[in-house]
Order: sequence, then C-alpha cells, then structure tokens
Amino acid sequence: MINNDLDFEGYRIDLAKQTRVQIPDFLQLPAAERLRSCLQNEVPWSLAERSDGTPKTIAADEYAVLDSQARAAILQKAYERAKTEFQFCYESYMMVKAAKEGRDPGLILHAILKFLNSEEFIGFARWLANDQRISHASAQATRYRPGHFLTRHQDKEKNEDRAYAYVINLTKNWQADWGGLLQFENDQGDVTQTFVPHWNSLSLFKVPQSHTVSLVAPYATEDRLAITGWLLRPI
Repeated sequence: MINNDLDFEGYRIDLAKQTRVQIPDFLQLPAAERLRSCLQNEVPWSLAERSDGTPKTIAADEYAVLDSQARAAILQKAYERAKTEFQFCYESYMMVKAAKEGRDPGLILHAILKFLNSEEFIGFARWLANDQRISHASAQATRYRPGHFLTRHQDKEKNEDRAYAYVINLTKNWQADWGGLLQFENDQGDVTQTFVPHWNSLSLFKVPQSHTVSLVAPYATEDRLAITGWLLRPI
C-alpha cells in the first residue's frame, strides 16, 4: 500500500531535524484512489463538534436528517465559543470505535485500520520516526466542508501516549486559499509552517506541538478528505 518508489531517507532526516514532515505520493496510486472514493461516496459521516463546550459526536443517522438551518446553527454556536476557547466542527468516522462495534463490515476503512496496525506499517513508522516504542495506531476518517475548522491545540491526551500525529490527505487539486490548512504555531502565536493538504500526501509531526486546521472557505469546491490519527506508545 505504501509507495515503494519513494526514497524515505531524506524525509526521515527532515523529521528528526524539524519534528514534522510532509511526504508526497505516499500511497500507491490505486490505494489512494480507492480510499478517496470510499470517503467521497461510502462513509456514513457523523459530526464531531464542541459547540456546547464539551466534545461530542452527533451520530450518523441523526446527523443525516439535520437540515441546513440546524447545521448552520451548530456552526454558529461553535464560532461564538471559538472566540474564547478551543473549538472544532468537522465530519468524522471513528474507525477504531466502528471496528470494535462491528459497524459497516463492508467498508474498506476496516482493512485500512488493520494495515495501519500491521507489522509492516508499525515497523515503517518506528524507522521513520526513530522511535522503537511505537506499538499501534489510532485512526479516523475526516471530512471538512465549508465552515469546518479545528482551533489551536497540541494533541496531548492524559489517557494515551501519543508519539506522532499523522494525516493522509485524500483530496485532489486542493487550493491553499480554500483554507483547511494544517498550520503550526510557536509560543507567540505566529504561524511557523503550513502544510497544504495535497493529494496523496502524508503529514507527520511529533506530539506535542501547537497546530490548527484553518477554516474551510465557503467557496471551496471540494471537501477536505483525510485519514488521521496518532502513532501511539503503550501506556
């Protein structure tokens, strides 16, 4: 599934020096195309949001029947709270939870989760990150549509030892002025580096470090599709 034509050594060096890297053409093209099709056409999306001040997920069946006015109201509440506190609003499919619950058995995302936790991928991740303690990976599919966003945070979690965060980007022809940018910030709040979610790229960065996913513009003509998660160490 990983593109065998890539020479990863330079990216490994860059990751060690800069704590983050973006690798183009990461997956073999047929795998990337199949995943893109799945995210576009097959995933029963839920809504991950925090408009009431605590994280929650609106289940796929409930979310599917919300009209545009109800969806806009959730966004407006999230925007208001984002003025003073951490906020997010985007569509999600929690792959680990779905697998444990036996949901959607025909969905190819279950095979992807197994691959991300296979000896092949975990061995590659340990080598790339130079971290032999990496033992497994979490994963969720995400879809950011116009108005969706994720404000500044560091990915720290008391119940998990997150070594690195990853994003496999699966939207073609994304334009930077559409937003949806993975932006890294220093302690002064300055943006120090930006990763555009280029088609079939892997963004990988060490945890913790401050970052955001910028607001997707109302004029974006594509959805920002990705599989994202963390490379984890045992607690």
